[in-house]
Amino acid sequence: QVQLVESGGGLVQAGDSRRLSCAASGRTFMNLAMGWFRQGPGKEREFVASISGTGSSTYYADSVKDRFTISRDNIRNTVYLQMNSLKPEDTAVYFCTSKSSSTPYISARGVDYWGQGTLVTVSS
Repeated sequence: QVQLVESGGGLVQAGDSRRLSCAASGRTFMNLAMGWFRQGPGKEREFVASISGTGSSTYYADSVKDRFTISRDNIRNTVYLQMNSLKPEDTAVYFCTSKSSSTPYISARGVDYWGQGTLVTVSS
């Protein structure tokens, strides 16, 4: 069992930056690949970014590449999503996920655990 608790959401203006955090507990953190998905109002859930257990490999959705950065701290058992140059279309509930895998992932299939989500609202 893995517990994931996100934090850092809120209301920001277009062009601003925001950092989301996800604290994990319950398993050896370094054995988990971690990822972020999001679901905007009236939209399907979509992949955002993921990172391998060691942090050496990452994947990004094209829509956030060069603006968002995923990272992890294996001492603090925390994964981060640094979001820069935010746009109104980034408005969504952001979910932290984990998977027992050595490599990052882009599909929700096979994701083992989900956090409760944190809302990011970007105003224009």
